Amino acid sequence: MLHILFGLFALSVGAGLIGALSGLGGGVFIVPALVVLAKMPMKVAVGASLISVVATSAGASVAFVRDGWTNLKVAMVLECATVTGALIGAYLAGVVPPVILELLFALMMLQSAYFSLQKQQDDLIASGDPIAKRLHLEGEVEDETGKRVHYEVVNFPAGAAMMVVAGIMSGLLGIGSGALKVMAMDYFMHLPLKVSSATSNFMIGVTAGAGALVFLARGDVPTSIAAPVALGVTLGALVGSKLLPHANVRELRLGFVVIMILIAIEMGWRAVSGI
Repeated sequence: MLHILFGLFALSVGAGLIGALSGLGGGVFIVPALVVLAKMPMKVAVGASLISVVATSAGASVAFVRDGWTNLKVAMVLECATVTGALIGAYLAGVVPPVILELLFALMMLQSAYFSLQKQQDDLIASGDPIAKRLHLEGEVEDETGKRVHYEVVNFPAGAAMMVVAGIMSGLLGIGSGALKVMAMDYFMHLPLKVSSATSNFMIGVTAGAGALVFLARGDVPTSIAAPVALGVTLGALVGSKLLPHANVRELRLGFVVIMILIAIEMGWRAVSGI
């Protein structure tokens, strides 16, 4: 039993590290690991993952907020949309067949990989849209030289709509919706990538927490699995939060695209083959 718990812990450290660096959350990697390697039912993996995603957010977001990477105004406004979606998704997870969940997981990974390739560098926006201006969602970030530069936010309605979808996917798949959140803020709203990742890490804990409450109420979360997963992901997230400010944005993007495609292939194969 101890070697199983240690294996889960070690696996979760790696998932938390990558999840914090990408802003995707460790659930993107924990769910397929529990389903494929540990042979757990999809719904059990989703429930355990949601608990670990809360831990990821708590571990990584503290350093991101302290260092000024997180846009708290954007996070608080958009979280209203994601929490609503998460409650809907977590309810649906109790009635949707596992094969559909696996297929959705694969499709979401491919969609996230596609959008990640569309933007190759940070394009700071000089003038935001009217809604973003009224809500004062603008911010500042350090460039490569350490100079503070100002950025604005655009396409707020599209970003908010994507956040509802992100919340639904979080509750359904136990992923914290970090992939879709980063995509919404990076691709649609044109926040700098590192700001998107840091803000996503701040948001995913609240989103996953809302979904986890539904799973807890149904009794779907096994604490013997969730505990080592949550501890490992937290440790990995703390390490990742230290590395993010020094990471190469382009290399991060390409690396995560490869990971998402591999996960999509594996989960999609399981869905169509009925494994």
